[in-house]
Amino acid sequence: MHNHSHSASQENIGARFIWGIALNLIFVGVELTYGYTQKSLSLLADAWHNLGDVAGLIISLIAIKMAEKLPTKIYTYGFSKATILASLANCLLLFIAISSMGYEAVQRFSVPNDAPGTTISWVAGIGVIINTLTALIFMKNDEMNSKAAFLHMAADAGVSLAVVIGGIIINYTNYTFIDPLLGLLICVVIFIGTWKLFKDSLRLSLDGVPEGVDIEDVTDKIKSISGVINVDHLHIWALSTTRNALTANLILHNGLSSSQIEDIKNQVREKVEIHNNVHHSILETSHLENGHRH
Repeated sequence: MHNHSHSASQENIGARFIWGIALNLIFVGVELTYGYTQKSLSLLADAWHNLGDVAGLIISLIAIKMAEKLPTKIYTYGFSKATILASLANCLLLFIAISSMGYEAVQRFSVPNDAPGTTISWVAGIGVIINTLTALIFMKNDEMNSKAAFLHMAADAGVSLAVVIGGIIINYTNYTFIDPLLGLLICVVIFIGTWKLFKDSLRLSLDGVPEGVDIEDVTDKIKSISGVINVDHLHIWALSTTRNALTANLILHNGLSSSQIEDIKNQVREKVEIHNNVHHSILETSHLENGHRH
């Protein structure tokens, strides 16, 4: 017996990603153009970072669309796990981007380039607006890829603000080292913000217990149900970034009727779905006779 419950709605998520992609793709074009023409590493670093975000948004959108596809004879759980793989791929893209830009920033300390502070500030100021608007698009959604997009864009807005301030400092002091320093700091900020998401995505892709789910707490809740003696072979893993699955064997008191057993199963499903965000439960039962399980 198993139960399907898709309580995490995917409505409007696709539209949010499309808006986020469009807004940031326009800004990336502007930032790359000025970064190359003005030889500003801070603008280039921020541009490649934003381009990585655009790629991540596209990957996430594709994954969400795949997750909507029905299960097949081969992929019997459907394609929901593509959302987890997308989140992991997004992290890897960002790690590659910051490695490249970090190396370039270090090189620039020894061979600095003049960078126009006023231009840097104006372009980065546009980034503050674009990134803030994009973050607001994803703010009220708890799906992992949407949450990742919100965190990235909120961080990007802060980074762009730092670049604005850096441009002002360059304009008034002519300290050329400020530009590569900002590029390096951006890389550090991206790494810190991405590391936790990477660990969470990796854990889910390896079928680890999802964050926020305490397997001992689940066991205690199941054992608290009348008629349940114990529970074993309990496994909880993520089907997607919004749906978790559970399998378990319930050891029940002897002499229970079929309807009583079914009622216990329903109680288990209700408890784990409400309190532990489990939407797909597969439950087996056994009972004890003379101290032995049957």
